[in-house]
Amino acid sequence: MTGSPSSGASAAGAVAGESAELVGLIEQELSLLLRRSRSTSMSLARKVHPDMDAAGYALVSQIDLGTASGRAGVRASDVALALGLDKSTVSRGITQLEGLGLVERISDPNDGRARLLRLTATGAERFGAIRRQRRAEFEGILSRWRGEDLSALATLLTRLNADFS
Repeated sequence: MTGSPSSGASAAGAVAGESAELVGLIEQELSLLLRRSRSTSMSLARKVHPDMDAAGYALVSQIDLGTASGRAGVRASDVALALGLDKSTVSRGITQLEGLGLVERISDPNDGRARLLRLTATGAERFGAIRRQRRAEFEGILSRWRGEDLSALATLLTRLNADFS
């Protein structure tokens, strides 16, 4: 026999209350993670170049990601789109990174009028060293986790990022 309609409503209310508590906890933990991420990005940026800020680190990271598959370079508009930034903001950041010797503009081999961005040899070397260090730190932290937990985290983070976009 099933419960009365009022017991069903009570169960639904309990689930809604529990869900609200979980959403609050998730929001709190994500806020903490994002604060730590901003702080870490600033620290990592300074290791790549003492005059680079966290925004520059994000640009360098996105340019590196865009050229990782062997592409000659990446368009500034693609970097802006990927990071959710205005093209003028990206342009100013790229100009700063060029001045630091970390990024360069090259001709697009498919369209001579267009310019692509890529890391300079110095930029690639410095960013690569920091990326390897960061990866080793992640591996050290996550080495204590079970494989199933890592898989679940990867799946859920992928889903969360897709839902945010």
